[in-house]
Amino acid sequence: MNRRDTVLALPALLAAASGWPARPALAQGRTPRLGILLLASLPSVAAILDGFRSNLRELGYVEGRNIALEILSAEGNVERLPGLASQLVARKVDIIISGGGNISAFAARNATSTIPIIMTGGIGAVEVGLVQSLARPGGNVTGLTVPQELGIKQIQVLQELVPSLSRVAILVRGDPRMAAVREQAKAFAQQFLLVTLEFVEAPSPEGLARALEAARAAKPNAMIVAPDPLLYQQREQILRFTRAARIPDMYSSPDIVDAGGLASYGPTPQEVYRVVARFVDRLLKGAKAADLPMEQPTKLELVINLRTAKSLGLAIPQSMLVRADRVVE
Repeated sequence: MNRRDTVLALPALLAAASGWPARPALAQGRTPRLGILLLASLPSVAAILDGFRSNLRELGYVEGRNIALEILSAEGNVERLPGLASQLVARKVDIIISGGGNISAFAARNATSTIPIIMTGGIGAVEVGLVQSLARPGGNVTGLTVPQELGIKQIQVLQELVPSLSRVAILVRGDPRMAAVREQAKAFAQQFLLVTLEFVEAPSPEGLARALEAARAAKPNAMIVAPDPLLYQQREQILRFTRAARIPDMYSSPDIVDAGGLASYGPTPQEVYRVVARFVDRLLKGAKAADLPMEQPTKLELVINLRTAKSLGLAIPQSMLVRADRVVE
């Protein structure tokens, strides 16, 4: 697997605009307003939001000049999402950007069927019923979705890192809408990769310790942490567990590898929000969410922590180090 691999990427359909945008189609006569619905705490995504503002400026949108941002954070409390989504609707924002996986997108969609919603991630938007299809979403939700195949790619990376790999624990927050997807992943991994998958659920920060103990009891050769903002907020607890249990760990976000995780493979937040900015531009210029094809990440980044590998007694193949986008030494 090459770091340049793409995962079922759709063609790039969004062209960057040049110059100052003309009067936006969704906000005639006034400054367009973007509502940003976050599950994670504001401090944890401050750098990402700054990058997003920079992406908007590249397209001619300057906060406080010709665009406004309404940012609401659930501070890690899933139960607050519906109320915050309703607040954004009441404030009459022109677009809602859901930053918090599928659950944030569902909260926004439940609050409005007319305001366009841009997803910034989440797994299997079609499979969980957020959109009708990637090519033609059909409702008011569009944006980016992570393909289920990302997990398979991560397992393949782990097979190179851990040659004896036979059982992988996958830490998820828990979403009953994903039950069928998980069963398909189990069957595929068992048949084609000869790996048994054990899903363990941490539906809340309070339930994380129990989930980690369930993972330990499964006696895995490695653990994958699903790309979920709530789980990533608990990274310190997860890293303490994986290092104490000596379990090789895989993530979708490189910053956890910088903090001591073994490896990550997935899209970078910077790339995600660069694409989100282009979705904003298209929607403000009159495109309809129902007709605007969703995208999947086209660039996946492999990051490996050599210090962690050494502490686990893993010898990283030179061929893999060459393929890695970044190596933490």
